[in-house]
Amino acid sequence: MNKETLMREIMALDFALNDLKLYLNTHPDDEKSIELFNKIATKGKELFDTYQSMYGPLIAEMYTGSEHTWDWIECPWPWNKKEV
Repeated sequence: MNKETLMREIMALDFALNDLKLYLNTHPDDEKSIELFNKIATKGKELFDTYQSMYGPLIAEMYTGSEHTWDWIECPWPWNKKEV
């Protein structure tokens, strides 16, 4: 899976998880939705980890590149940087 496809898949899974979270807030006993949430969350974590291992961090909490200046905010964003 290339970088753009992987990012789109991560974003789609994240959207689905947010939607399911809202649904489960009002339907906490829906076992099928809980099962779906867990399945999507697992797949999302796998893709997130794959992306980060191939292209670098997606979120600041996973970024350890700054030493004296907080360079996470510098353009381009880490996910926009070209592979070397």
